[in-house]
Amino acid sequence: MGQKNKEGVMLRVGLLGAGRIGKVHAKAIAGDPDSQLVAISDALPENAEQLAAECGIEARSSQAILEDASVDAVLIATSTNTHCDLIEAACAAGKAVLCEKPVDLDLARARICLERVTKTGQPVMIGFNRRFDANFQALKKALEAGDIGKAEMLSVTSFDPAPPPISYIKVSGGIFRDMMIHDFDMAHFIMGDLPVQVIAAGSSLVDPQIGEAGDLDTAIVTLIYADGRLAVIRNSRRAAYGYDQRLELLGSDGLLQAENILENSLVTATRAGVVSAKPTWFFLERYMAAYQTEWAAFVAALKSGAPMPVTLADGVAALTLAEAAARSVASGQPVSLIEI
Repeated sequence: MGQKNKEGVMLRVGLLGAGRIGKVHAKAIAGDPDSQLVAISDALPENAEQLAAECGIEARSSQAILEDASVDAVLIATSTNTHCDLIEAACAAGKAVLCEKPVDLDLARARICLERVTKTGQPVMIGFNRRFDANFQALKKALEAGDIGKAEMLSVTSFDPAPPPISYIKVSGGIFRDMMIHDFDMAHFIMGDLPVQVIAAGSSLVDPQIGEAGDLDTAIVTLIYADGRLAVIRNSRRAAYGYDQRLELLGSDGLLQAENILENSLVTATRAGVVSAKPTWFFLERYMAAYQTEWAAFVAALKSGAPMPVTLADGVAALTLAEAAARSVASGQPVSLIEI
């Protein structure tokens, strides 16, 4: 890796993508004592130049970053349709990779990417940052410690405060590949394996334009596991009260719950009732700490030689569940994962 700092080896990092999520990752990298952000690229050069100036580094092309032998790792935060090509190119150039979700919108392309990258032996991590949320990690640890016995039924709630622009909806790949893919990965993370059957239902209730664009804004998916366990995922593009992010896991000996993060911890109790604050408004407030922990976990795995905590295979698994859900909605029938 790069030059040594006081703590040891400094990881030299190139950031590909300077949009909203790229800025989040730039902050996470800059806050890590074992990382040095050295270059930024973007499809719109002015975006790269602006963020690079804010970070005190230089803007380059993605190709120049990949060709620079002094760059140890790249973080890919570009548009989804570029992910597989950039992952493959980075691995071929000998870089470690952290890539934003999803791997691709097309499952077949994602599987080809997995096959090609596996042959290189390069470390690749997919950015399912919610695995690194302290509350969800605590729930996972409590399950592994046997606090509630065997897991039997998982409920994942993920409601956005408001839908994205229609222009985004049209290129997003649909609610299952774009939004619920986080929750598919969370179910995989908590339950420990993949289901055998997927049943999905959805509607367009929030904005008729979303339906006209061929997408859904309200959806429920049930995952059925080989041993009879169940998981239910609920998504909505609209929750007027804020960003609703909760987990509930029923086990043979009890219940685990990870509740929302609120704007503040004040509770007002009067004769009229008991009132608390609303959930934080959106993902930047809710998950910024998780992004920082995610990056630190990536760096730690590289330094120790340990397996990546979220693999490219995990990314393909989540996309497989998204494909199954989309097929279930289209057919109105359950879909067996073996069919995908």
